[in-house]
Order: sequence, then structure tokens, then C-alpha cells
Amino acid sequence: MNQSVKYTLLGFAFVLMLSCKASKSVYLFTSFHEPANEGLRFLYSDDAYHWTDLNHVFIKPEVGDAKIMRDPSIVQGPNGIYHLVWTTGWKDDKGIGYASSKDLIHWSAQQHLNVMEYEPTAVNAWAPELFYDGAADKFIIVWASTVPKRFAKGKEDENNNHRLYYTTTKDFKAFTATKLFLDPGFSVIDAEIVKRANNDYALVMKDNTRPNRNILMAFSNKPLGLYTNYTRRFTEMYSEGPTMTKAGNNWLIYYDSYRLKRYGAMRTADFKTFTDVSDSVSVPVGHKHGTILKVTKEQLGLLLKEAQLKNDRN
Repeated sequence: MNQSVKYTLLGFAFVLMLSCKASKSVYLFTSFHEPANEGLRFLYSDDAYHWTDLNHVFIKPEVGDAKIMRDPSIVQGPNGIYHLVWTTGWKDDKGIGYASSKDLIHWSAQQHLNVMEYEPTAVNAWAPELFYDGAADKFIIVWASTVPKRFAKGKEDENNNHRLYYTTTKDFKAFTATKLFLDPGFSVIDAEIVKRANNDYALVMKDNTRPNRNILMAFSNKPLGLYTNYTRRFTEMYSEGPTMTKAGNNWLIYYDSYRLKRYGAMRTADFKTFTDVSDSVSVPVGHKHGTILKVTKEQLGLLLKEAQLKNDRN
């Protein structure tokens, strides 16, 4: 094991014990590295601004023809089980990956959920995102797919004219029929639902049209919409993979600024004014599109221990 990594892990474990009384949870950022054939990685943070890589792959992709894992999204259900979905292929793949875990270390057998199999001409199923609807006690999976010649395409190629689709499930065994989630009138991908308050939901997404290719938001009183009141595009061009988390009284919107080769971040309290705080955050090099959840410090300790043990063996 690299000595600097070992000391970083041990040092954080010590800090973790000292700060346990002050805070009961930490932020966990799902991650992958290109070319996406290795699997699920994690970053962690105490403040949602400064991130450390656990430097370990916790589950390797086994389903889908391409055997890749992009855009990992994790949600913890009310029974404590973690549910993971991910992109399994760039194109010619109508399904997404799924697995579950009690501890984020030991995972169930992976499944390939063919969410777009009913559409014979569907090109893909990109960036699935999970949301748990507590009021309805069900999970919502939203992803982007292209169905050529289905929608007005503007400047888009027919094979890159995405809309958002969804399915719901209570147990990840039975799923409702896939339906259209959002047609905003332009190609849209990388959407994530966030609950701000009761009957108050925000949707962050990427406008994938030329020349925009940047981030905006819309709002609804229900997780499945109708989403309206679209914001302006508030990030630079060539931005994608947005995810949101609450940090104090503010919300942070992280995104991959892929032309600048860095992770950017916007801060907002009112979802009207967005302040660029990219220079105030630190995200490890190589990190790609994921989602942020909160876990207990005990859970993070287990992940740190697992990463250290595996790296010691290597």
C-alpha cells in the first residue's frame, strides 16, 4: 500500500474518533474513473467542500455488454439497504445496472434492468438516478434515452436527442412500466431529483443541446412533476453530471466541467442566485459523475477499514 495513502486513512480515522460527538454523519460522493471499466469508488467529506478519495473499488461491473460502470447513483432505503444504479453502456444498450448492499462493501448479484426494452429503436439508457419518495414509499429511477424521430430535434443528431424517462419500484423486483418523465423541448440528460421541503422538489439537469451543454433547474410540488419555472443556465458551457447536496443553510451543486478538466461547484440559498465556488472546493483528480449521500461515521469507518485492508494486500 502507498504509504501516503495509508497515513491519510489512519489520520482520518483518528480525526473521525475525535469528532464523533460533534457530527454524526459525513458526506459520501459516488465516483468512477475513466474508462469506467474498474467500478464504484467513493469520496468522503466532513463539510461537503473538501473531498478525499478512498482509493478503492468497492464493486466491479459485471452486467451489460460493455461491462462498464458510469454515473453511479446510490440511495438508502428506509430499512437501511443501499440501492445502486449505473450506466452499463454508451449505446446499443437499453438497460441499466442494479445492485444492493447493507454496508456498501458486500453487494448483491448484479442485475441488468432492461428499462427501455419496449422501445425497439431506443439508442441508450444514460445516467440513471435514484430518488426515494417517502410519502409514497417507493423508489423512482430517472434516466435519459434517445428514441430517434420521437421529438423535435433542433440542432441535435437524431441519436443524441435525449428525453428523460422513469420507472418506480417498492422492492427492486417489480417495476412499473417505463414512462416519459420530462420533455422540456430540448435534449436533456443527467437529471437528479432533490427534496427541499414537503411538497417542494427541485430537478437539476443538463441541457444537452448545442451550443448550450450546461446546467439548469426546474421545480415541482411532486417528485414526478410536472416540473416548471426553469432557471437560467447557470454554469459554463461543457458542463454535465450535476448533483446537489445541502451544506449548512446553502445548497451545493457539483458538476463536471469537462472542457476545463475540473469539477465545478455552484452555491445557492434561494435557487435564484447561483454563486460559483469552484475555487473553494477540492475534488480529487479523476473523479467523474456521481451523486452525494450522507452516511454515519461508523459506516465511513467500515469503508476506510475495507480500503486499507485491500490496499495492504496489494
